[in-house]
Amino acid sequence: MKKLVVAALLVVGLTTFAQEKGKRGDFKDMTPEQRTEMQIKKMTKDLDLNEKQQKEVKELLNSQKEDRSEMTEKRKEIKETAEKATKEQREAMKAKMDEKKAAIDKKMKSILTADQYKKWENTKDDRAEKMGGRKEKMKERKGKKSE
Repeated sequence: MKKLVVAALLVVGLTTFAQEKGKRGDFKDMTPEQRTEMQIKKMTKDLDLNEKQQKEVKELLNSQKEDRSEMTEKRKEIKETAEKATKEQREAMKAKMDEKKAAIDKKMKSILTADQYKKWENTKDDRAEKMGGRKEKMKERKGKKSE
């Protein structure tokens, strides 16, 4: 009887875990507008944004989305020519991205209060730290495969 109860609990636990994993993948199936709305809701919850701030952040996210799609198109064009981007092109793209990041930071600083901006910076840093760890792991894996 005890084995049956344990087995039932394991099955319930595994199915719950599998369902949760599926929810994370739903983000990929969303439209860009839905993603933006989700980001705004999360920021509103985390930073306690008012309506005016929500509207301004939404405009900023939409302009950021447009910039990102332009950069993606440029990268595709370079790839289609079957040539690698030159060092100067890569440096120019990186400088342009850095300028846009600085402009976004400046705009967010003007939209958010000092406390909200600190929280936003901290969450941004945490995400970058997590992504940095993932990038390093991927580099290690690629290095092991090529050996």
